[in-house]
Amino acid sequence: MGDGARQAGRAVSGAADPEGPHPGPSETAGPGLSRGICEKPPMYAKAPSPDIRRRPLVLGLGCERGTPPAELVALAVSVVARPGDVAFVATLDTRAGEPAMQAVAEHFSVPLVTFPADRLEAETPRLANPSDIVFAHTGCHGVAEAAALAQAGAGARLIVGKTKSAHATAAVAESFQAFGAVSSALDSASLHSDSSRECA
Repeated sequence: MGDGARQAGRAVSGAADPEGPHPGPSETAGPGLSRGICEKPPMYAKAPSPDIRRRPLVLGLGCERGTPPAELVALAVSVVARPGDVAFVATLDTRAGEPAMQAVAEHFSVPLVTFPADRLEAETPRLANPSDIVFAHTGCHGVAEAAALAQAGAGARLIVGKTKSAHATAAVAESFQAFGAVSSALDSASLHSDSSRECA
């Protein structure tokens, strides 16, 4: 795991990484974090519509299975300085059905796009915090950073490196393409609507 990863919320103990397939959140979720995946996230104001005159942002996310929506929304909000410029939420395809992922996409009113592990692994040379531990669990050296960069396209740059909460990670990439060009990347990614959101 890269030493430069930032921390948001309670640190993850030991060698555990929120991007790996660890058990669900513990009963001691930490201050301000809801327990259980069916609890609603806090009421944050909806992000404004993207401004097409500015460079679009892609919010990359990784999480343990069963991460509370409240925790992931709070982490996402903490790393995005320009919420109106978020164009996509991106993650690993095995996390597509997580209610927490759907909650973040709903909060920003943007599509959730996912990529297979081999596509995220191709982004390894651009990662700020590659992790062998994450690779052992997921088949790619990073989820949050890699997903953000994969969706943002060639020439994109990380403006927020991997940032952790207790059970999740987030990163933000800035695209140097127009919103329309970034949107066309959906052709090579999987798009998920909120219709799959349900409590487990």
